[in-house]
Amino acid sequence: MTALGAAPLFALLFLVLYLVGRRRDPRMLRNGVFLTAALLFGLATVAALLTAVVPGFGVLVAVVLLLVPLAVVVLGVALIANGFQMLRAEGRSLGNLLSLAAGVAVFVLPAVAIALFVSGSGTGFTLWDGTRIALAVLLVFVCGYFALSLLAFAVYSVVYGRTRHGVVPDAIVVLGSGLVHGEVPPLLRSRLDRALTVYRAERDAGRRPLLIPSGGQGDDEPRPEGTAMAEYLVANGADPDDVAPETASRNTRENLRLSRDVQTAAGRDGQIVVVTNNYHVLRAATLARRLDLPAQVVGARTAAYYVPSAFLREFVAVVVEHRWLNVLACTPFVLFTGFLLWESLQQR
Repeated sequence: MTALGAAPLFALLFLVLYLVGRRRDPRMLRNGVFLTAALLFGLATVAALLTAVVPGFGVLVAVVLLLVPLAVVVLGVALIANGFQMLRAEGRSLGNLLSLAAGVAVFVLPAVAIALFVSGSGTGFTLWDGTRIALAVLLVFVCGYFALSLLAFAVYSVVYGRTRHGVVPDAIVVLGSGLVHGEVPPLLRSRLDRALTVYRAERDAGRRPLLIPSGGQGDDEPRPEGTAMAEYLVANGADPDDVAPETASRNTRENLRLSRDVQTAAGRDGQIVVVTNNYHVLRAATLARRLDLPAQVVGARTAAYYVPSAFLREFVAVVVEHRWLNVLACTPFVLFTGFLLWESLQQR
């Protein structure tokens, strides 16, 4: 069976794996890998079928493939522009530089790979020739791996974020994101407003979930985030008896774990709805799963200019959290590079 002929089978296989994984637990990152693979093989199948039955469709496919480099250039320019916008709007920080750095990498990494391929010694096949080709191949493979990983993460972030989970929450946890001069800024306000929407819907249905605004006091903050968030919730209609702030956490993992402690201390041990911004939904969900919490995550809207850099920050965090899995996934590429180097030594 040809690779193209196998595409429908691979599409079906990955679709089944996705549906099974999604039913088992929608918070698993592997669901995004399966879904993205199913979509890619499905697109290949559709393209093959249309090429076979529609005259001239193959030419259209070829044109689309030729436009891929142009799309990459457009992506790089857009990321660089977004990086400068982030610096102007949010100030200089490592996190705010991510979209700019990614945009530069879109141009630099292919240029480095091409330079390695073409920079021959001109004196026959030398050790340098073998090394540069091996390094270029390694660069292509590793960049391709992380590009596909980012695509899978992006696809499933959108899918998970738009899923209606049907959870009846015993508690609504709102993740903190920093105060400005001790007050709730727009980014955090969007989370609190989304939590209030969920809370009011539950109250209208005759239930009283516990609202847990979660966040400790940062070095540059005059008071804990949870305290300011609780004030906002009460000021905007939440019953004070339904608000129990968590004020000791320093990161998302602690937000979730310590909020669960607040929930159980209040005599609640049921399901949780976690509220954050849309770019942060999938990572928060995977952390909740790793902490074995009965929680699903919903997202609030974020200013469009802020999303690319924030989303890249989330992807980097996920890569770091699963670093050994990523090292294992890249090991075959390194071994193949070693094989190419060995072959170059044999030819000397």
